[in-house]
Amino acid sequence: MITTQNLTRRFGALTAVDSLDLHVDKGEVFGFLGPNGAGKTTTVRMLAALIAPTSGEATIAGNELGIHNRSIRRRVGVLTETPGLYRRLSAQDNLLFFARLYQIAEPMAQVERYLKLFDLWERRAAPAGSYSKGMRQKLAIARALLHEPEILFLDEPTAGLDPEAAKTVRDLIETLRSDERTIFLCTHNLDEADRLCDRVALFKTRLITTGRPQELREQMYGRRTVVHLANYRAGIENQVDLPFVKHIDVVDERLVVSLDDPEAENPALVKRLVELGADVQFVTELRVSLEDMYLDLMEANDESS
Repeated sequence: MITTQNLTRRFGALTAVDSLDLHVDKGEVFGFLGPNGAGKTTTVRMLAALIAPTSGEATIAGNELGIHNRSIRRRVGVLTETPGLYRRLSAQDNLLFFARLYQIAEPMAQVERYLKLFDLWERRAAPAGSYSKGMRQKLAIARALLHEPEILFLDEPTAGLDPEAAKTVRDLIETLRSDERTIFLCTHNLDEADRLCDRVALFKTRLITTGRPQELREQMYGRRTVVHLANYRAGIENQVDLPFVKHIDVVDERLVVSLDDPEAENPALVKRLVELGADVQFVTELRVSLEDMYLDLMEANDESS
């Protein structure tokens, strides 16, 4: 659905996006993660055919960037970080204006559909400026979807929202999942990305890595079982003589055991610990947060730059 090769954008001496190679599949919720100033918004603006790349190539929904820009714009919807709604116009008139720009066959029917979908129909006559920030964000997403785009670009969709409004927007994104629609989510909210995205890319001017969140964790840290003991006995970790145990750390009198296949190996591990006299309370898997992984990768990237 989206493919780029060496996509680059410079602003004078500043390189905002450097040689980006990326592939996003149809129907994916794809997270594009990076700090402020990393070049995420510039990337979205290029992929939406709003600005031209300095060099490189991209294909969006089967259309070549720079050649079929008008077709690309018809096939994508964009929610910018600061969506410019007409605050004095009603929510309905805001959407009608854009529906007519997109030459939608039945603009009023489409506007009604999305206002009802996003629970804004009862307030359709109210000026957009009277809406709460969360309501304005829902209205902006509705505007981006009016023409039924194949690709939806969301740039920091929950930035600045209170927790309740942010949850509302996340729930909306979940409802928009579809085999027919690809969602490209730019964010530095890592918990949000972990919950919503099928795959993520970590980006800071250049692409650092890409993959499914859990796969990236396992590549970096492996898999670790945490064994909670009623009474830790010093040195018991050195007596666990099992060939599949790669390493054992003791953290707060709990055993953190590195394994390749916890589902298959945990029963034998627990059995051996009980044989050694350990009082096993329960066993959990140590889950490294996407935030920890992100910070580690960004630090490693900075050191290598």
